[in-house]
Amino acid sequence: MYPTSPLNPTLPLDLRDQLALERTKLANERTLLAYLRSALTLVVAGFSLMQFFRGHLYVWVGAVLVPVGVAVAVAGWLRFRSKQTRIRAAAQAATKAQ
Repeated sequence: MYPTSPLNPTLPLDLRDQLALERTKLANERTLLAYLRSALTLVVAGFSLMQFFRGHLYVWVGAVLVPVGVAVAVAGWLRFRSKQTRIRAAAQAATKAQ
């Protein structure tokens, strides 16, 4: 028996729907990578400002950018895990509704 569509349990879950779930998983991973790339950029910019510019303002801006970068990485990870849980739940609901 084929898994059924989550929108209409009487319709079988076809290849198009399975591929849509895979695209959603990949989009979620791409978003996580974008968050991590942005976080790394903020951290590197913060350390660069603190290392290469000795002005008082630059050091403070750099000191603010480092924890902001870490916060962006944590927020991206939490968002990824939340979306991943929802995607898995939807996929399991679709396969259970056979």
